Amino acid sequence: MHARQSKSAFLYQEVRHALRSGRYMPGQRIDPAALADEFNASPTPVRFALYRLVGEGLIADHGRNGLHVPMPNEVLLRDQYDWMRRLLLMACAIHFAARPDLPMLAGELQVAPLAEDLARATWLLFDAIARAADHRSLHRAVEQVNDRLAPVRRIGLKLIDGSLEELSALLHLGQQRDRRALEAAIDAYHARRVRLVPRIVASLADGGDFPR
Repeated sequence: MHARQSKSAFLYQEVRHALRSGRYMPGQRIDPAALADEFNASPTPVRFALYRLVGEGLIADHGRNGLHVPMPNEVLLRDQYDWMRRLLLMACAIHFAARPDLPMLAGELQVAPLAEDLARATWLLFDAIARAADHRSLHRAVEQVNDRLAPVRRIGLKLIDGSLEELSALLHLGQQRDRRALEAAIDAYHARRVRLVPRIVASLADGGDFPR
């Protein structure tokens, strides 16, 4: 039983990483049998791992049509962007209330590597801001919405010019002690994406660039 649980936990992390990295995109079907073959696993731990992700909202169960990466509509996507914005602003408030003389980020992220994978860099930056608040429940909430937005970001980045400069500016402000400037940049970042929600959803509905 312990070995099965360990295999399930490993598969959970692998699929979760695959969702973050863009291997699976919104609307794409996830084949449990293919995962079992890929990882040389029996169906049971694969099923446990996938339904754990279903419970977290990272995979949708369509019954006879199988398991898919959720395809957000405009209302849901706006809600997710707004929730991320509010959580990051809450992290700022908690951090600067406790440590007003310290920046949120201490230089663990660097500008140069951001260009290699902007979607992953965004995940890491927002995760670092959440960690700086030193509030476990808040960090977990950011992690969850970060994961839900991760597959969508790869589509959104194709519709937004200057994404690297935008993310670099957020990183720079996170390494300063100017709370108001950082909060304003977080607001602006998410407002820009909310305005693009109809185009992002339309692009997702068209199938993006991933194979079905």
